[in-house]
Amino acid sequence: MSVLLIFTKILLVSSFATAAEANAAKSFSGTRAMEYLEAICEFGPRPSGSVGMQKQREFLIRYFQKAGAKVFRQAFRSRDGRNGEWIHMENLIVSWHPSRNDRVLLGAHYDTRPYPDRDRRQPKGIFVGANDGASGVAVLMELADSMSELKGSVGVDFVFFDAEEYVFEEGRDSYCLGSLFFARQYAASRKAGAISHAYRCGVILDMVGDRNLAIWQEHQSVEWPDTRPVVNSIWATAEKLKVREFISRPKYVINDDHVPLRMTGGIPTCDIIDFDYPYWHTTQDIPANCSPKSLGVVGQVMLAWLQENY
Repeated sequence: MSVLLIFTKILLVSSFATAAEANAAKSFSGTRAMEYLEAICEFGPRPSGSVGMQKQREFLIRYFQKAGAKVFRQAFRSRDGRNGEWIHMENLIVSWHPSRNDRVLLGAHYDTRPYPDRDRRQPKGIFVGANDGASGVAVLMELADSMSELKGSVGVDFVFFDAEEYVFEEGRDSYCLGSLFFARQYAASRKAGAISHAYRCGVILDMVGDRNLAIWQEHQSVEWPDTRPVVNSIWATAEKLKVREFISRPKYVINDDHVPLRMTGGIPTCDIIDFDYPYWHTTQDIPANCSPKSLGVVGQVMLAWLQENY
């Protein structure tokens, strides 16, 4: 399917939302988020430097510009561990209320792993990353309609990180290249006084579309004293909304994009992730194993959290 047809599909989905969704002031629609997830997966695999990634990037830039955001492209490069070739990569920074210096970062990686390496039958098969890649992006796409209405003094940046898992061989290739580059640039710019804005905190959305959603707190996010308040406030919002999928206990230690943002960039960032997804890094990480209800739950919590706190 062409990029134009996919973008047309997105516009039609937005136009034909249910009456309840249309009447709800700036509510979060899991149905629309699911349609965005499906449209992204129609680009096919989207590893760093691929044609699929390039098409997705162009699609997202147009989408967010049309929604009224300022979109910045942060280019960098890294070598392919197999042959040493330089690969072009880009983070996308989608800025809402860019004049506000006090800011919050919501991030997601938008690349897919090159291969479904945990698939016992097809470890070199096709990997479209419906949950592991597209789900976080889809939630941020649906949140776009609500960003212009934030009434506080805090601005919000959506940051889409490239090369979170441009990994062909474990132990040789590095994870989180995009977020590490972003964190280094941010920290250096802050130190040099080249930028006036600062992030109060950050939140990473990763693998949030599982049909059987269970989001436990990530251990590091709870243990770091500067990120614990972020975790507490998000899970408190979920409790107010009676969202049982957010479980107020830690379960896993996960080295995700929140680690370089906090350790290198100095941004107190937590990770929202369902790591019990049975199709992780397999050919079955497809839209059919994701759910609009799950996307809706996460989106509703994030929207309410932003509205309550910022």
